[in-house]
Amino acid sequence: MMQGKHTAVIPERVNIGLIGCGIGKSRTPAMHMAEAKAQGFDCDYSLLDMDDESRAGLSLANMLDLVEKAGFAGVNVTYPYKMKVISHLDELSDNARMVGAVNTVVFRDGKRIGHNTDLWGFSESFRRGLVGANWDDVLLIGAGGAGVAVAHALVQCGVKTLSIHDMDLGRADDLVDHLKRTWPDMNAHAVASLDGLFSSKRPDGVVNATPMGMAKLPGSAMPVDYLNDQMWVADIVYFPLETQLLKDARACGCRTLPGSGMAVFQAVRAFELFTGLPADPARMKETFDTFDLIPSN
Repeated sequence: MMQGKHTAVIPERVNIGLIGCGIGKSRTPAMHMAEAKAQGFDCDYSLLDMDDESRAGLSLANMLDLVEKAGFAGVNVTYPYKMKVISHLDELSDNARMVGAVNTVVFRDGKRIGHNTDLWGFSESFRRGLVGANWDDVLLIGAGGAGVAVAHALVQCGVKTLSIHDMDLGRADDLVDHLKRTWPDMNAHAVASLDGLFSSKRPDGVVNATPMGMAKLPGSAMPVDYLNDQMWVADIVYFPLETQLLKDARACGCRTLPGSGMAVFQAVRAFELFTGLPADPARMKETFDTFDLIPSN
């Protein structure tokens, strides 16, 4: 072992992974492994795709037990486990407790500690990627684990009115109640119908926080008819990088924010939680972007 300039101990090797469904195209492993190499140690980042036939019959609880016993430093957690994982943890960070969703689990001193780096990840991407945009009135589509984190991030970024739409109206109502308990002055409301919303007003921008648009869930979370060039559109999906929603929005002249920023910044924070060492955002973004230089077959 040797000492790093930030007084943290640089490990010889770190084992981490990602638990989720349909994650074969994730760029997260490459970002973590390249960053570790740049800092002088090895990182083995495993994709633990629960859709893989080799894991048929394995539950989330089974997978957590397996990786913990294997000596992993922790795991990232993605769709559809960000809320389900909480019942299998010992502690939650303040962010994870506030959001009620976890995307990063650290194994430390015999405990499983849940964190949420999505919130900070989206906030950083949003502030840097939409400089000068108006975001007083925003439509959020999706009230699941990622949607909850994005909702809190939007409030922290200064959004004044937040309309929330989800195919499960009860889930949207629950998120509104949750936001109002945490942010009493926030103007948040559930939207049962996008037709109803757009017939009365047009928000400044839209954020898709659903998995719609992923390679395994193609399509768009919002009809193109609702878009115009006065709006901005953000997506948290990053594989593919240009989702159908972003493609439609760009064609309509909308300013767009892809999911790459959130993906990079949440990984920056997760890397530090796993290793105790700060990551270089620019370097991790460079690794993320190399995927776009590789021709697809």
